[in-house]
Parts: sequence; C-alpha cells; structure tokens
Amino acid sequence: MKIALIASEVTPFAKTGGLADVLGSLSIVLEQLGNEVFVIAPAYSSVRRGGFGLHDVMQFSVPVGDRAVPAEVLQSLIGNRVTIYFIRADQYFDREFLYSTPAGDYPDNSERFVFFSRAALDLMRHFPVDVIHCHDWQTALIPVYLKTQAARYSEITRAKTVFTIHNLGFQGIFGAADWRLLDLDLGLFTPQFLEFFGNINFLKGALIFADKLTTVSPSYAAEILTPEQGFGLEGVLRQRAGDLVGILNGVDYQLWNPWTDRFVTDHYGENSLSQKNACKEKLRQIVGLPNREDTPIIGMISRLTPQKGVDLVEGTLDTLMARGVQLILLGNGDVRYENLFLASMARFPDQIAVRIGFDEPLAHHIEAGADIFLMPSLYEPCGLNQMFSLKYGTIPVVRAVGGLKDTVQQCNVGANSGTGFLFEPYTSDALLAAIDECLAVYRNRPAWSALQRRAMAMDFSWNRSAKNYTDLYRQLVS
Repeated sequence: MKIALIASEVTPFAKTGGLADVLGSLSIVLEQLGNEVFVIAPAYSSVRRGGFGLHDVMQFSVPVGDRAVPAEVLQSLIGNRVTIYFIRADQYFDREFLYSTPAGDYPDNSERFVFFSRAALDLMRHFPVDVIHCHDWQTALIPVYLKTQAARYSEITRAKTVFTIHNLGFQGIFGAADWRLLDLDLGLFTPQFLEFFGNINFLKGALIFADKLTTVSPSYAAEILTPEQGFGLEGVLRQRAGDLVGILNGVDYQLWNPWTDRFVTDHYGENSLSQKNACKEKLRQIVGLPNREDTPIIGMISRLTPQKGVDLVEGTLDTLMARGVQLILLGNGDVRYENLFLASMARFPDQIAVRIGFDEPLAHHIEAGADIFLMPSLYEPCGLNQMFSLKYGTIPVVRAVGGLKDTVQQCNVGANSGTGFLFEPYTSDALLAAIDECLAVYRNRPAWSALQRRAMAMDFSWNRSAKNYTDLYRQLVS
C-alpha cells in the first residue's frame, strides 16, 4: 500500500514530545513491512538549519482564506530509508518554537495549520496514495477538506483517512473569527460539525470526517468515551466508537537499549545487571548528587504540567525525602512547577537534582542510572518513558491509567510476577503508598533483581504496533 503519514513534528528533525518519536519510528517499520511510505511535516527553522541534506522538489500556491500563499516543498530521508517532504513557508514556520513561546501560543496557529493541511493535500495530488494517516489537531482539517472539497482534490479522493489522537487534551480550538481562514462552507460551522461552544474545533472535524480513528493505547480508547477524559468530545467519540481503535505505541530499541545506548558508557542487560551500578554513579556525577551506597534514585522525565501528576509529587515531596531517597527530575513546563522543584533542590541539595529543559543525553543517563521511574499522570494516552524504563531495569511507579496500565504489570513478589507498581486514586497518599511498596522490594535484593529481569524482558518494539496499523489500512483499502 501507498501510505502518507502527516504530522506537525518528526524525530530527528523537530520535536516537542512523543508524537515526533512515533512518526520517526513508525514510518520506518511500516516501510520494512513492505509498504510504500512517505511523511509530510512543516519546514521549521530546526529542519532547514539542521544539516539534513534537504533539496527542493516543487513550488505551488495554497489557498488560505481569500489569499494564495506560496509554498515550497523540500525533501530528505528518515533513517536513510523513508522519504519525508517538508512544507516551507518561512512566515509560518521560521520560528524558535514549534507551537508556542514561554509567553503562550502563537496567535496565528490556526492560519499556520490551515496552510499546512492544505499544502499537504496539494502535495499529495502529485503523489496519490491509498491511505492518508493524520496525527493530532494540527492535521485534523485534512479529512475535512478531502470529504467536503472533493472536486479540488479529485486525484486523491479515493484515499482512505486515518486520524490518530495522541492527546485529546489538545484540540486546536480557535475563535469564530478565524472561520474566514478555513475556506469551508458556513454550514460546517454548526454543532454537528466543527463548531464547539461558539469556537472552531479542528480536532472535532477529524473525529467526524476521518474514515477510522485511533488512539495510542487500548485503555485510552475506552477512557476518552467518558466525561472524565473526553474533554467535551465524548459524545462525538461515542458516535464513532465503532470506528475507534487503540493501538499501543512502540519503542525504538535501537535508540533505547542499555546494551547499545550511545549516550551511556557502561552497558548492561537483563542477565548482566552489574554495570547498572556504574550508570548510577555516573548519573550522580552528572547532576552533582553525593554517592550514597544503597540509596535509591527516583527519576522523572516529564513536562511539568497538571496532566503529568506533578502536583501529587509536590504533595509527597517532604515525606519522600524523609525516606532517604534521591530524586532527579528533567523537564520544563508551567513556571509554578519549575520554581517549585528548583526551590526543593535548594532545600534538599544532597537529595534532589533538577534540570529545567530537555537534554537528550541526560534523559538516557536517567533511564540507565535511576532505580525507580515515576509517572503519576492524571491521564496518559500512552507514555513512552515507562516502556524505556522497563527495558533499562528502572522500575516504573505509575498511575493505572491509559497506556501506563497497558504496559506496566503490578509486581507480586510471592508469585514472582509483575514489572512495576501501580496506584489508582489520584491522591498523594496513594502515590506515596506505591512508592513505599516499591522501596520495600528494593530492600529485598533477590526480589529486586528478579523484578528488574522481568521488566527488561518485556518487548514493546514497533513491529507489533506497525502490523496492527497495516491491518487497519488493509481493512480500509479493501
């Protein structure tokens, strides 16, 4: 099959989160399964200045409201295997950040991604495909245009559309005044279609018009049908429940593997765990924590937002420090949380290390050197770090939601089963109880080693997920 994957970010060209990792890995594995795949993404400044060997393909004009906006198409490769096309329009994409600055979202995000969606469709008119697979709100208008403006896109109207929700909390909601940019019939600005409490909702358009809908874990597919996690779209999703499927994200074990990790000097595996202690010492050296034998290190790599459960960590912090653990946190997000954890580092200089921002080498050192990994999310569509942690024998403590409960099994020492620790109530007490349960096993060295080996034996490679996507594509095309 000929498949186009369309997204607003792709590793290694531009990244703010797991979406980029998914596109970078999934595209390659789909190609390995015998499909003909290409990817379309914006030509951000990081793309054009990143030394990716870009070359020009074509130019055309894209309708945005009542204007024709010039677009340039650049081309490169993902992993020397999959073609990726970049849509260039410097007035939209030549910016330091992808979607927002620390001061807030770009005010022209609606126009930027109307342009990108229409440019992607115009590009595909030159390269017809069987399946168009769109990801998140930035590409959600593509199924809308394809279904409602078939005459313009006659070369690709036979293509089937799949839309993947990576995080329903981000929907692309814009004021009604921006409707003029979309060049859609006013009849679509109604509650049955794209109107959402007086605003335009890009993602809602894809939920209505795409042929199939997917989420990034089976549990999240069920959770978004409820008012608690539906973010106001649970009614629309329940109407499409027969076309909604949860396919778990995978892990690129060429990048995330303690045997081969290029950022880590001391390599190890499930049957050779001794070098993990060397990784632990190295991690402490990097972040400036004292080396205390038998003191467990808890790692966190996270956006510092309410979704990630950092308020629960705030509520347990002093008690957790009294347990004698060390905490290493890497992330950025809400200024309140950044300041909170920086202040906690000042209060507990021998126990807490905080790095604000994203640091790829440090992320690998945390996975390799920490004993425990914390993900107490309020909701979690899939999550990747808990799967990285399992491979590194860094035991996850997670809340039992979404992809976290699909990938982490509750440890039972007596039954010699399980790979981590889960809690359900969204409370600091429940989180602390799960950490205490984990620490009790940590102090039982034979049980801890057995738990690490079980965790490291888990396989969440992309092959299984890509086969599930391929089956879905075949079902649509046939």
